[in-house]
Amino acid sequence: MALQSINPANGDLIASYEEMTIDEVKGIIADVDTTFKLWRNTSFAERGDFLKRAGKIMREKKEEFGRLMTLEMGKPYNQAIAEAGKCGWVCDYYAENAERILADQIIETDASKSYVAYRPIGIVLAVMPWNFPFWQVFRFTAPALMAGNVGVLKHASNVQGCALAIENIFIEAGFPKNVFRTLVISSKAVKNVIINPHVKAVTLTGSTPAGKAVASQAGAALKKTVLELGGSDPYIILEDADLDQAVTACVIGRFLNTGQSCIAAKRFIVVEPVLDSFRSKLLEAMEDQIWGDPFDESVNIGPMVNSHARDEVHGQVTASIEKGAELLVGGEVPDVKGAFYPATLLDNVQPGMPAFDDEIFGPVAAIIQVKDEEEAIRLANQTPFGLGGAVFTQDVARGERIAANDLEAGGCFVNDFVRSDPRLPFGGIKESGYGRELSEAGIREFTNMKTVYIR
Repeated sequence: MALQSINPANGDLIASYEEMTIDEVKGIIADVDTTFKLWRNTSFAERGDFLKRAGKIMREKKEEFGRLMTLEMGKPYNQAIAEAGKCGWVCDYYAENAERILADQIIETDASKSYVAYRPIGIVLAVMPWNFPFWQVFRFTAPALMAGNVGVLKHASNVQGCALAIENIFIEAGFPKNVFRTLVISSKAVKNVIINPHVKAVTLTGSTPAGKAVASQAGAALKKTVLELGGSDPYIILEDADLDQAVTACVIGRFLNTGQSCIAAKRFIVVEPVLDSFRSKLLEAMEDQIWGDPFDESVNIGPMVNSHARDEVHGQVTASIEKGAELLVGGEVPDVKGAFYPATLLDNVQPGMPAFDDEIFGPVAAIIQVKDEEEAIRLANQTPFGLGGAVFTQDVARGERIAANDLEAGGCFVNDFVRSDPRLPFGGIKESGYGRELSEAGIREFTNMKTVYIR
């Protein structure tokens, strides 16, 4: 079976990739496992030199890789270039900090010496999505390889060009060939990789249903998983918010990557005293959002990943309107070639509507009216998801209290839009998953936290 990469801006076939056979996959995994036995004994300095070179390649070829992302999944080209540069950042972060983070931790006990040692576990399978086709992979591989692990990648079928390009980056950087390999396989073949005895753990970024499926398969094989899944991030706008600042952050947070992000701003929960002003400013900003050719520098919103995804989002918008939501702008499928959908704003959104209850994975924002802070927090948490959230207020202490104590999410921001940073843990709770990527927590996830006790 061939996996196809199709340009979502025009529906043209970019390339086809023949799926690997079961025996080919088994052979690659065996080779990677053999390489692990050597790689685990390399020094942090040696690993770091390789990873620094990988980061340098990402920055030097950011236009090339950006173009590949834009062609395969439709990301606006300037955003794709920025994604490539961010991959270089995460490489540098772990190259420079892994040895410190994974240093033996001395613990005083009744032993003459006792400590915690962080040691690699082997092959980690990464099941990655299409929406950030380079960043999602690098935020896994950089810490995993620096910890002494090795990896195999099952990327989304529509971004096989990106997947193979990433494998070549590591080879060009000097890593041994089988430290990281791409498996050209469909989702149906993932289970056989998970149960392969050489594979020790799985990390997945994707939808909640996909996470549940992989978690059940890995759990049956007693293999650890880290899951970063869907989200319906609430942004609370309080009565003392700087509305211009809030609108700017909300627009960036909602429409980055054409709204196709787990941590996109999806529900704008606004207290009554500033509702009219916020709505007016937000509507004006949304009307300025330009959709079209993702290679056009003036375009904010490229095509969605495919027409099926676009139609699903439109269905959620339509169903929300039928249940009482008010359409302020957008909401119509353009009569053009390509999987395009305009910036869409729904007002008077309430629980029971798809725009409130579900994750809308596209350029659609929802305004939810509340009386006060207490109701805002209650509705923000009235979701099965718990990935990110934000609060806007000029009382920073108040915002910090809400972010730190009241919002049920893995990452909560005050007066800014939610995003990932190599220096900070990233992940969610509830149906947004478990475990953490990035920072010190991310590199320790796939290590054996080994107790060493010496009498």
